Formats: sequence, structure tokens, C-alpha cells
Amino acid sequence: MRLRKEAVDMIKEICSRYKDEPSPLMLVLSDVQKEYGYIPLEVQEIISQELDVPVSDIYGVVTFYSFFSLTPKGRYVIGVCIGTACYVKGGQNVLDKFGELLKIKPGQTTEDGLFTLDGLRCIGACGIAPAISINGKVYPKVKLSDIPKIIDEYRNKEME
Repeated sequence: MRLRKEAVDMIKEICSRYKDEPSPLMLVLSDVQKEYGYIPLEVQEIISQELDVPVSDIYGVVTFYSFFSLTPKGRYVIGVCIGTACYVKGGQNVLDKFGELLKIKPGQTTEDGLFTLDGLRCIGACGIAPAISINGKVYPKVKLSDIPKIIDEYRNKEME
């Protein structure tokens, strides 16, 4: 994939913002993720050149932290908690049902680019398990019967 000049310029500008920071990598990656949406290898190579950090180090950071992505995310990122409390209360079943209805596996995005499904270790909502988060909005005590309505809620937003 070849990046557009505008994208390259934007990435270089973000890198230059943090040149004087002692450890700029996380700041740069965070801003690039916000602006570009994800951090593919081509983007990592530009960051590597600009910050003089090996691509292998950048790749290690991007793949270690779940909030960074190597692939484009959907407009709505559905994070299903499968931490201990949520798992015990049916979190895995919730994740499986979302996958079945959206026809994707965790880590994948629907063909229309609308939804990305992620299984999360813990979202800090143990008292309201099983919980999900969609673009930061938390849904408590999700039942399997709630899932079609939740999906429709976001599909309908696209129709407005």
C-alpha cells in the first residue's frame, strides 16, 4: 500500500511535535492512531525514520497495547468484556452472539466497515457484568436477547 502525500505529511508533523520529548513513541502512536485510524507497517516505517526508533520496537508497542491497531477499525468498536466476572456471567456467550449476528470473529471488522468486534480482558465494570463497551458507551448486564437491538441501534444511526 502506498500512502498519500497528505498522510505522510500528517505523520511527520505529529512526529515533529514530540521530537524534544524524552520518550515520544507512545505520544506519537496515540496521535497517529487518532488521526489515521490505525497503524499499519507503512506508517510504522515513517515513524521509525522520523524518531530514529527501529520498526521492530514500534511493532512491539503497537501489538502489545490493545488500543493500537494494525488494521482499520469499524465506525463502532464493540468491546465485549470476557474478564473473570463477565465471563462467569456469560460474557463469552455475548461475544459469540455478536460474532454470529455480525458474521465476524473477534478482531475483525464487518465488510461495510461499520462494526469491529473485540474481546476485552476487563473493562472495570465487574459489578454490572456482563458488560460491553461501544465507542466508550458502556452497556450493563447484557442479555443475549439485547444484542440484536443494540446492533440495530447503531445501524439505524447510519440511516439518519
